[in-house]
Amino acid sequence: MKSFNRVIYPGTFDPITNGHLDIIKRASNMFDEVVVAIAVSRTKKPYFSLEKRIEMAESATSHISNTKVVGFDNLLVNLCDEVGSNIIIRGLRAVSDFEYELQMGYANASLKKELETIYLMPNLEHAFISSSVVRSILEFDGRIEHLVPESVHQIIKESC
Repeated sequence: MKSFNRVIYPGTFDPITNGHLDIIKRASNMFDEVVVAIAVSRTKKPYFSLEKRIEMAESATSHISNTKVVGFDNLLVNLCDEVGSNIIIRGLRAVSDFEYELQMGYANASLKKELETIYLMPNLEHAFISSSVVRSILEFDGRIEHLVPESVHQIIKESC
């Protein structure tokens, strides 16, 4: 008998990009449920409000039936307990991401030894996309429709 596997994909998703969506789609094929966990992240000072980031993530994932979007403002290990998951998915675009993600994975494991972190690389066509690149382009009214899901592009156009 197969056990239920729920995975958490945490981040600020400021905004959610095609790279994020690629990771979510692939995780949804590997796990029974993918919880897209959007951090308040006061230290990063997000461009979009938590409510807007949740709206964008919900619209981007609405066609993936086994996803759920939640906001959180606590330790990731506490969220894992709240939603009943011991698996975290993180995306890696470049070697520079790995060093930070490895530290975070070890820190989370030190707080909860049962926690597993799985790293996924986005498809090559999305490897250069980051939320900060999207925000930089937005700052100068540049084109972003090839970097974010169509529904997210519409939300951004309406709110900016």
